Amino acid sequence: MAQSVELLLDAAAEERIRAEWSLLAQAGLPSEQRGVAAGPHRPHITLYAASQIPEDADRALPALVDGLDLHLQIGACLFFGSERTGRFILVRQVPASRELLDLQLRVTERCGGSAHRQFGPGRWTPHVTMARRLTAGQAASALELLGAADPVPTSVTRCRRWDGTARADWLL
Repeated sequence: MAQSVELLLDAAAEERIRAEWSLLAQAGLPSEQRGVAAGPHRPHITLYAASQIPEDADRALPALVDGLDLHLQIGACLFFGSERTGRFILVRQVPASRELLDLQLRVTERCGGSAHRQFGPGRWTPHVTMARRLTAGQAASALELLGAADPVPTSVTRCRRWDGTARADWLL
């Protein structure tokens, strides 16, 4: 999924999540931390992702997020994955508000997302990714490091489009 629509955290929340990424990396664990903190890779909440986003949707997205002002909490740690694959993704959940769910549904519908896929109603899990491809042992270590992390409040006023093919992003 090389194309996405993402909510950006406020500066304080981004700093806290980056500090947690750094903590994982310093412990020798997989982390979302990258070399350049100011680059396009940053903490975010993905509203929609797909291999492509239609041009008409791209033109309509700025109006969908105009006046964006969501007050969210970044909460507890969760894992995606399974014992079957032996690999896990560590995330911090974002408890869904009605406003967040409504926005995500509007974005998904506008982008042509299927109701039966990952971003359909009742299938999307709002989160901030902390680390990918953790083994079960690494997952346990990561949970020891971050499991008691305090909730992180954030005011979300910005949304961006990410084009993973071109490795470019822009604010909507």
